Amino acid sequence: MQPAPEQSPHHAYPDHWEADVVLRDGGTARIRPITTDDAERLVSFYEQVSDESKYYRFFTPYPRLSDRDVHRFTHHDYVDRVGLAVTVGGEFIATVRYDRIDERGRPASAPADEAEVAFLVQDAHQGRGVASALLEHIAAVARERGIRRFAAEVLPANNKMIKVFRDAGYTQQRSFEDGSVHLTLDLEPTAESLAVQRGREQRAEARSVQRLLAPGSVAVIGVGRTPGGVGRTVLRNLLGAGFTGRTYAVNRAFAADRATVDGVPAHRSIGEIGEPVDLAVVAVPADRVPEAVADCGEHGVQGLVVLSAGYAEWGAEGRERQRELVRQARSYGMRIIGPNAFGLINNAETVRLNASLAPEPPAPGRIGLFTQSGAIGIALLSGLYRRGAGLSTFISAGNRADISGNDFLQYWYEDPDTDVALLYLESLGNPRKFTRLARRTAAVKPVVVVKGARHSGSTPPGHAVPISRIPDATVSALMRQAGVIRVDTVTEMVDAGLLLADQPLPAGPRVAILGNSESLGLLTYDACLAEGLRPRPPLDLTTAATPQDFRNALAEALADDGCDSVVVTAIPWVGEDGEAEAGDGEVLAAALHTAAAAGPAKPVAVVHVEIGGLAEALAAATSTVAQPRPSAQPSSAPAAPPARTGAANPADPGPAPASPASAAPLAGDGAPGTRIGRIPAYPAAERAVRALAEAVRYAQWRRQAAVPGKVPEFLDDTIDEPGAAELIDTLLGPDPDPRGRPLAHEEARELLGRYGITVRPTLPAPDPDAAVAAAQSLGYPVALKTTAPHLRHRADLGGVRLDLANETALRRAYGELTGLLGKPAELQPVVQAMAPRGVDTVVRASIDPAAGAVLSFGLAGAPSELLGDTAHRLVPATDRDAAELIRSIRAAPVLFGWRGAAPVDTASLEELLLRVSRLVDDHPEVVSIALEPVVVATQGLTVLGASVRLSPPPARTDLGPRRLPNY
Repeated sequence: MQPAPEQSPHHAYPDHWEADVVLRDGGTARIRPITTDDAERLVSFYEQVSDESKYYRFFTPYPRLSDRDVHRFTHHDYVDRVGLAVTVGGEFIATVRYDRIDERGRPASAPADEAEVAFLVQDAHQGRGVASALLEHIAAVARERGIRRFAAEVLPANNKMIKVFRDAGYTQQRSFEDGSVHLTLDLEPTAESLAVQRGREQRAEARSVQRLLAPGSVAVIGVGRTPGGVGRTVLRNLLGAGFTGRTYAVNRAFAADRATVDGVPAHRSIGEIGEPVDLAVVAVPADRVPEAVADCGEHGVQGLVVLSAGYAEWGAEGRERQRELVRQARSYGMRIIGPNAFGLINNAETVRLNASLAPEPPAPGRIGLFTQSGAIGIALLSGLYRRGAGLSTFISAGNRADISGNDFLQYWYEDPDTDVALLYLESLGNPRKFTRLARRTAAVKPVVVVKGARHSGSTPPGHAVPISRIPDATVSALMRQAGVIRVDTVTEMVDAGLLLADQPLPAGPRVAILGNSESLGLLTYDACLAEGLRPRPPLDLTTAATPQDFRNALAEALADDGCDSVVVTAIPWVGEDGEAEAGDGEVLAAALHTAAAAGPAKPVAVVHVEIGGLAEALAAATSTVAQPRPSAQPSSAPAAPPARTGAANPADPGPAPASPASAAPLAGDGAPGTRIGRIPAYPAAERAVRALAEAVRYAQWRRQAAVPGKVPEFLDDTIDEPGAAELIDTLLGPDPDPRGRPLAHEEARELLGRYGITVRPTLPAPDPDAAVAAAQSLGYPVALKTTAPHLRHRADLGGVRLDLANETALRRAYGELTGLLGKPAELQPVVQAMAPRGVDTVVRASIDPAAGAVLSFGLAGAPSELLGDTAHRLVPATDRDAAELIRSIRAAPVLFGWRGAAPVDTASLEELLLRVSRLVDDHPEVVSIALEPVVVATQGLTVLGASVRLSPPPARTDLGPRRLPNY
C-alpha cells in the first residue's frame, strides 16, 4: 500500500517493512507501515477493542479516538515516529507505534537512540502471538533507524503485555514507578532472542502445516457433475481413505436442487455450506481460482490445496497470476499447497486424509514424504507401495508458491508419527533456513534428500528461487554438514528410507555378511569396501542351508560384539527336480524375523535373488506397537520431542515442543522401544550396502552432533575485531561501490593481520635491479613470481621461479621469465622470501547470496581443481568443522604422512581455517577471501598469497524478524 500524497515527502514509504507472517495458531497475517489512508481502518479497529484493552493502552477510560488522535496515529515520518499494523482481510487486528525520545522522555530526533513503544491488539486476536510478531518487526525497524532501546510503561495488571516483553529474549530492565511497570529493552539481538524467535517460528509453521494435514472438514471445489475429472477423483479418494471429518462437494454449476454427489453434500459455494470448512481443495481452471479463494477466505477456510495448473510454469503471465494467488490467500490468513500440486495425504488413524490424485494410496507407516514434482510423487508412492512401506504423510507441493519443504521439516521435527523424512527437491527457496532446519531435524530423525535440477540454469519452471553461485558439489557438502543424507536418485532415497524407518542405527561400520551363496556374499563384501565399511569375511551357509540355519547364523551375528550390522544374502533353494521350492520366501522371512526380534538391536538388511514372496513377507511387520529390546548402544544424540496432542482437533495448537536435548528416545536408534518387524529387502547387493553405508555415516554424525564443536577461546587473544571493523569502514569509504572493491596486497595483509593471519610480504620487481634490491631486503633464497591475473598461481605455465640462492640466479631467472612470458609491465613480477618446504594448500571463504558464508579447503594445483577435490563448510565453523574440513578431501592422506613423508602441522592449518571463518562471520563486508598458496610444513605454515574483496554487506534475511518468503 502506497502513502497518500500528503505523506511526508522526504521519507519515502518503506515497502521493505511489509511482511507476511505465520501466527501462533498457524494462520497468516500481514504486517505493514500505517499510512494516512488508514484513518477509517484505524477507527473501525479501535471500535472493536474492549474497554479493558483500551484502558491498558491509555491508562484511562478512552472509549473513542478523537480526530487529533487519528491524525497522530496515521501520520508518521518513518524515522522518529513509526506505526505498524497487522492486517487480516485488509482490516487492522493490531497496531504498534514507537516515538523517539531523549533521556528525559521528551520527543526527539537522531542521534537520540531510545524510543517509547506501545501496542494494541484486538481482543478476538489476543493469544495468537500477534504482539510477539509485532515486537520482532518494530524492533528491526527501530534498529534500522538507529534506535537501540525501547521504553514501555505497562500497568501491573496487564500481564499479557508484560509477558510479551519478558519472553522476547532481549536484555531488559524493569522498575516500578508511579503505579506502572517501567520496562527498558536493549534491542541488540542476543542468542536468547534469536532462539526465542526461531522457537516461535517452528511452532507457528508446524501448526500451519498441521491445520492442512488434520482438518475437521474438507470441501472439494470443482467436483464435476458427472463421474471423472480432477475434482471428482479427489472426492473419491477422500471417501475411499475413510476421512474422519466432514466432506463437501462444491461446484457453482450444480443445480439448485442437487443435494449430494457420491453421497456427499453438494453446494454451489463455500458460503452455502453454513458450517466451518477447514481445508479446501481447489480443482477449477486458473481463471476461476480467485473467485474460489475469495469465497474461502470470506467464510473462514484455514488452508488451500490448489491443484489447478496455469501458473508460473506457464511463463511471465502465469508467474504474476501465482503471486496474486499467494497475496490473495495470505490476505485472508490462509496458507497454500500448490498451485499445480498433486495433493496431500495424512494416514493418521484419527484423520485418514487422502486429498490427492494418488492412484495407489500408501499404507500407514513411519515415513514422511515431500516432493515438488507430481510425477516423481507418483513414482515414489508406487515404489513404496510395491515394497510394502508405509507413510505417515505425503505432500506434493507443485510450484510451492507458499508451503515448502522447510515448513514440513518444521512439522516433522515434532511429529510423533514420523521417524524418517524423505524430500525430493528441485529448488531451495531459502537455503540458509533449510540447512538450519535440516540440522535440527536430523539431530532427532533422519532426513533423506534427492536434489533434482542440480545443474546451473535448470531450475524448474514455476520455482522462483534466489540465484546461487555455488556448485552442486558444494550444496551436497553443506547438506552433509547439516546431517542430511544426500542421495542421487529416488531409488536410493527409497532404499535408505526403508532401512532407516524400520531398523536401528548402526553403532559403527563393522558388517557381518552371511548367506547361502558364496558369490553373492563376495559381491556384498566388495560393495562394503567400496562404501568405506569394514566387512567381515562372508559366512557361506552353502546352498543346502535351511531357514533354521539362517535363523541360527543371524542370531549368532547379532550377538557378536564385533559387528554393528548384518547383511543377509539369499538365493532360491533348488529341489532335486531342478525347480525352485515354493513357499521358501515366507519361511525364510519368518526365520529372519524371529532372530532379529530376539537379538540385540542392530540393523539387518537382506539381499535376495528371485525368491518369491520373501520381500513381501519381510515387509510385513510382526508387531505394530513399540516393544522393548536390548540396545546395541545407548543413543548419544538428542531425540524426538513429545507428541503433540489433539491431532484431530485443528483448533488445538498443542503444547510447545521440547528441545531436542530433552526429547524422548527416537525409534530406530537402537534404544529400548524401537519398532521391530520389517526387514528391508533389496534386489542387488550394491543397493543394500549403499543404504547401510548412509545409515552408518548418519549415525556417526548423530553421535558427533550430540557434543557440538566450539571455537577455541585462544583466538580471542589475537583477534582485533574493533580494529578490523574500523579498517573496513575506512577502506570502503563513506559511499561504497555496491559492486565492492578488491584490496591491494598491503591492504589485505593489514586486514588479515588484525585476525592473526600473517601473509609473507612481497616486493615489486619492475626491473632486474629492483628484483635484486628486493631480494637483498628480504634475504636469500627467494622466489620470483608473476602476479598478472592470467598467470597468478599458474606454476605450470612457468610464471614462478623458486629457490633463487643469489643475485646471479635471480637475474638469470628474471631474464628467462620476461623472455618467455612477456614484458615486466605485463607480468608484474614480485620477489618473496622462500617459505619452509611443505604441502601447498588453498583456503577460501566466500559469501553466496542464497547459501550464506562458505569456508572451503583443498590442495593447491591443477589436479585438485580438475577433480573438484575441495571440501566446504558453512560459516561460522567450529573446531570440529575445521578438523573435518581438512580430512574430508580425497587427497587428505598427503597431509598425514602419505608414502612415508612426514605429517604436516594440521593443527596450525585448523587454526588458520578458524581465523578465516571468524573474520568472515564477524564482518559481512568481507565477501571473499582466498589464501593461495598456504604452505603447511611439519611445524607451522606460511601464507604466501592473499586476495580479499570488500562490499557493502548483503542482507541477512535469516537474522531478521520472522517473515514468509515472497517469490
